[in-house]
Amino acid sequence: MAKSWATLGVDLHLEPAGSSGLRRGLTDALRDAVRTGRLAPGTRLPSSRALAADLGIARNTVAEAYADLVAEGWLTARQGSGTRVAERAVPPPAAAAPRRRAPGGPTYSLVAGIPDLASFPRAEWLKAARRALAGAPFQALGYGDPRGRPELRAALAGYLARARGVRTDPEAIVVTAGFSHALRILGTVLRARGVRTVAVESYGLDVHRALLRDAGLATPALPYDELGTDTRPLGSEGAVLLTAAHQFPMGTALHPDRRTAVVDWARRTGGLVLEDDYDGEFRYDRQPVGALQGLDPDRVVHLGTASKSLAPGLRLGWMVLPPSLVEEATAAKGHADTVGVLDQLTLAEFMASGAYDRHVRAARLRYRRRRDALAAAVADRAPDVRVTGIAAGLHAVLRLPPGTEQPVVQAAAWQGLALHGLSLHRHPEAATDPLDALVVGYGTPPDSAWTGALEALCRVLP
Repeated sequence: MAKSWATLGVDLHLEPAGSSGLRRGLTDALRDAVRTGRLAPGTRLPSSRALAADLGIARNTVAEAYADLVAEGWLTARQGSGTRVAERAVPPPAAAAPRRRAPGGPTYSLVAGIPDLASFPRAEWLKAARRALAGAPFQALGYGDPRGRPELRAALAGYLARARGVRTDPEAIVVTAGFSHALRILGTVLRARGVRTVAVESYGLDVHRALLRDAGLATPALPYDELGTDTRPLGSEGAVLLTAAHQFPMGTALHPDRRTAVVDWARRTGGLVLEDDYDGEFRYDRQPVGALQGLDPDRVVHLGTASKSLAPGLRLGWMVLPPSLVEEATAAKGHADTVGVLDQLTLAEFMASGAYDRHVRAARLRYRRRRDALAAAVADRAPDVRVTGIAAGLHAVLRLPPGTEQPVVQAAAWQGLALHGLSLHRHPEAATDPLDALVVGYGTPPDSAWTGALEALCRVLP
């Protein structure tokens, strides 16, 4: 029985062409593939029999083309190792020339918003991935429910209820590719519902405001004072976006009176509260404040991710939705815009096995020590600078003397330290007076770079 093309050797795409004969056309095609680097040095070519069968030509034609290129030095042929591309310097094509690296890149980074990626629990994650894949039904590898795998939604419902005080069930959870993905979905849903305005905080990430604006929604700023974001001015807005447990970047928790006020506003007006619980697990001086969603699951959308607890590269997040919003959000997400099922199954297993809790507890201890070291170093080396905000999260705000923010950020750049000032996160329409401060991401450096990053920071503080 003749062998099928699908079962033969290694794949090699060639298009012999030219008017000077099949052998010459094949020789030219192979030479060009080697010359341009499409066939890298050391690449083993198919046997003459296999390539002849693939191309539908005589085996002798392939053997003669190989022999010509061996003689020219493009290929090598040794007994037992087959025909290979010769080891030689092949200049890359002009379009693929490497770009020059920008000189003077930072040696250290204290940019907020990224966890210590070196501490990602690779061994435990790999074990969870193996168990998840071994136990997954074959149907799990299909398109499935656009809300996400039921295993992950069940694990999330249990974890969020236990650790964050969230009141929900798996049917009301939609898995997303991170917070921005969730916000894009919600922007589409809100706009379709006739919402035109989503209030945001005076300090926050511009990328989040941009996502809402892209959905056609206005994003006015709420005031900010010593009690945090002031929710009392809310009126006819259709929704409000808040970092209630740990405000980013100011580092405060939403005052209890204002937590109550914003839920009362939502009940009274029919508005929605979008709760960004981006690092709610990391509170160091007391038990983390419960999720705002626990006060009213019908009016609060709880948004979380694994980006701060594990790594942003996983692109895993979730929405805990009011029952009335599930169908619309699921439709807005759609079947085509989903998250890799194997990563979902792995995170579900990682949570169910207790590995997630162990990792969070270990990370909490490590980040608390870093924050304590930061506060002690600043108090000792820069007494005119104050570390503000609650003992939580992966960043701290350092209040500076007036007029010193930009000089300090510039000095940090000269020292090879990537660092952001508070002004970068200020809403352009915020009514509050600008503050001079630094947003220091003490969770960002790996352990090996933490001491050096802290020393570089202290050198530039006024």
